[in-house]
Amino acid sequence: MTAAGDDAERSDGEERRINPSEQVGGTRRFLPAVEGMRACAAIGVVITHVAFDTGHSSGIDGRLFGRFDLAVAVFFALSGFLLWRSHAAAARGLASRPSTGRYLRSRVVRIMPAYVVAVVVILTLLPDGNHPNVTVWLANLSLTQVYVPLTLTAGLTQMWSLSVEVSFYLALPILAILAARLPVRARVPAIAVLAVASWFWGWIPFAAPAGLNPLMWPPAFFSWFAAGMLLAEWIHTPLGWPHRLARRRLVLAVGVVVAYLVAASPLAGPAGLVPSSPAQFTVKTAMGALVAAGLVAPLVLDRPDENHRLLGSAPMVTLGRWSYGIFIWHLAALTMVFPVIGQFSFRGHMPEVLALTLVFSIAIAAVSYALVESPCREALRRWESRTKPPPTPGGGDAVSPRQEDAIAP
Repeated sequence: MTAAGDDAERSDGEERRINPSEQVGGTRRFLPAVEGMRACAAIGVVITHVAFDTGHSSGIDGRLFGRFDLAVAVFFALSGFLLWRSHAAAARGLASRPSTGRYLRSRVVRIMPAYVVAVVVILTLLPDGNHPNVTVWLANLSLTQVYVPLTLTAGLTQMWSLSVEVSFYLALPILAILAARLPVRARVPAIAVLAVASWFWGWIPFAAPAGLNPLMWPPAFFSWFAAGMLLAEWIHTPLGWPHRLARRRLVLAVGVVVAYLVAASPLAGPAGLVPSSPAQFTVKTAMGALVAAGLVAPLVLDRPDENHRLLGSAPMVTLGRWSYGIFIWHLAALTMVFPVIGQFSFRGHMPEVLALTLVFSIAIAAVSYALVESPCREALRRWESRTKPPPTPGGGDAVSPRQEDAIAP
């Protein structure tokens, strides 16, 4: 049956029964607590890199601090949720289908200006003892470093995850077209099956050249995006077990802690940057999906009047707005901290290094947001307002432009 036929097949009773705006907080156009969670994820990424650079890369503390890298899973889940919920709403006749052109323009303007500035400054000025060649420049400027051997370079190694996320951005319109051909009731099972299948990416015997790691390619992390996509589907369904579970915060908190501890254990691989086995990688990615889902679900499957006081507070929302800058600049900030305190890397002093790295990162991120990110987004909105008519009442995207523009890690 065609997608149009499937739309016609949905009963009026189902449409009346599903009234997301009255049931689930995640249908609101702007979610302050989601911004706050993005801030927490950015801080988590900073913690794991500071821990490694101060020598906490082995033993119990190395495992626990090192697994803060699952903050990337939270970023991916937030992207999956915020970008997919418009498509989930459209599939149920609750919103018009998002414009692919507008979507791609917003992604480019959100990601590239601040990123290009960071790459140029870091590759030009960061002392590393090596002068990057043309391949390193091109791979980093084009966000293709996970596909080009030996192009993850000092000050920019964290950008592997941004490269993966951009690949998801490009694939999302295709995924949406494929999902639109499915009956609504099949969308959640299809996403879940693909998510579970992605856990076994590490078992594929790739003959990758030296310096290239297939475990950094996008399919390996689809389950992290899928965690958010499933939540996006559930905010448009009648109240059921996902909603009830999401509203039992203590139960979810215990589940998140258990999944995190499993991810930090030898079951998910050795401490530090030592490569893991396929089985260990499967455990890590599966636990990452559970951690991300457990942290995001209470923010989007909550009751509409739920008040997330800490995550939704003005300071956390502001940090969430700056989180992209924190992410892209924090390794450069970390490099600056050691000369300031008169210490070398891998010799301890984690508390002061972490505090100064956060201060420097937040300061640079605030400047980046004010001088680069916000002006570029505003310029795009002004251009679109001149070239497109205003949305019709009840139509348009289900995501606030302010929220959608702050998705990247």
